[in-house]
Amino acid sequence: MHKLLILAFIGAIIGWMTNVLAIKLLFRPLKPINIPILNWKLQGLIPKRKADIAKSIGETVAVELVSIEDIFDKFVEDMDKEKVILLLKTKVNEMAATKMPAFVPSSIKEMIGQYIDKAIDEEGDKLIIDLSEMVVHRAKESIDIAELVEDKIMNFELEKLEEIILDIASKELKHIEYLGGLIGFLIGIVQGLIILYI
Repeated sequence: MHKLLILAFIGAIIGWMTNVLAIKLLFRPLKPINIPILNWKLQGLIPKRKADIAKSIGETVAVELVSIEDIFDKFVEDMDKEKVILLLKTKVNEMAATKMPAFVPSSIKEMIGQYIDKAIDEEGDKLIIDLSEMVVHRAKESIDIAELVEDKIMNFELEKLEEIILDIASKELKHIEYLGGLIGFLIGIVQGLIILYI
């Protein structure tokens, strides 16, 4: 019975340590370490594949999560169009008033102001939509969300990235470590039973 418990505890320690090491090897070592006898380089998975991971996340964000159209649609949807139209009227009227010669009678200036207001009231919504579509079209040509995300990730310090991931997933990673210990314990018992009864 003592042998069985010893093998179970050895298995638990091996299982737990294996998972702790596997989790550490996700990030460490940050820079490749040469192992001369094996002619092999040891480097953490995330530092080694950082460029691939950044590219993959960038493409996923751009294709699956958010696009330029989504951003502008949300912006236009949440925009207070009445305020925009009021601002447009004010600015156009101010420009018209400063550009008109002083000899134009005030009654005509007032008529022109009323005409401008009426035209903007009638065409304001369409103008906002047309401008939004033009901005979206220009933005699509000049902004690559996948590339932006990829660049941000590539410029992120690995130590900071490791800290963030470990903070977010610390509970789950601890469960993985403990699960390794439990599986190792059970394997140790099975091995002990095999040794005792063979």
